[in-house]
Amino acid sequence: MVVEVKDIQEGYVKAETHKQVTTIEFFHPQSNSLPGKLLADLAHEITYAGNDADVRVIILRSEGSKVFCAGASFDELANIKDENEGMHFFSGFASVINAMRKCPKFIIARVHAKCVGGGVGLVAAADYAIAVEGAEIKLSELSIGIGPFVVGPAVERKIGISAYNQLAIDAALWRNGDWARRKGLYAELHSSTESMDESIIRLSDTLVHSNPDAMAEMKKIFWHGTDHWDHLLHERAAISGRLVLSNYTKEFIQKFKQKKPSV
Repeated sequence: MVVEVKDIQEGYVKAETHKQVTTIEFFHPQSNSLPGKLLADLAHEITYAGNDADVRVIILRSEGSKVFCAGASFDELANIKDENEGMHFFSGFASVINAMRKCPKFIIARVHAKCVGGGVGLVAAADYAIAVEGAEIKLSELSIGIGPFVVGPAVERKIGISAYNQLAIDAALWRNGDWARRKGLYAELHSSTESMDESIIRLSDTLVHSNPDAMAEMKKIFWHGTDHWDHLLHERAAISGRLVLSNYTKEFIQKFKQKKPSV
């Protein structure tokens, strides 16, 4: 798939299938942050691959080497004018997480670097995450005046309520890859990108040769009790959509954009 320069400047989501493995890759020049368009494209590609009978396993990854995902796009957050716009934006994360949980194929997350906010939610919604040692994580939402409301159920489900609370409350602290592995967010932690990719190839090849019906049934069991998320996550999006309009959040985003810090 050829990505035009215009698309690269605005970010992209692309999917490629090889030997029954679909790799879905996303990119945005601002530290792989996720504007609404990319969130919609991610949800679409995950749903499409999940319904494709020729696909046995999905790999979710991002482009670049510095950041796996910086979460919500601050440019879009700064431009939200009312609660409906806010709810619509955060519902994009709800749609991606719901697409991942309802997808009948196992999703492997390839986490090659730091992961922030909504990006942690994507990793938590994957069925199996493989990371490198430098893949630190942070739920930064409270520091900008909102909270990890939409991604919270996915993160809590994966690492437990105590660890989730720690991440959500201390929104400024980076937790290292070993912490994330011990809490269950990462299934594997590797010392190098090469080792991580070798493990992903090994696992995806094993799953390709496994019974797809058995894997689909396993996934239903793994996600048992989450049917209400179709409504819950959108209700949570409404909370974020309201709080993002606060003076606290508007001022924080403005200061952040002026500093232009690197993640």
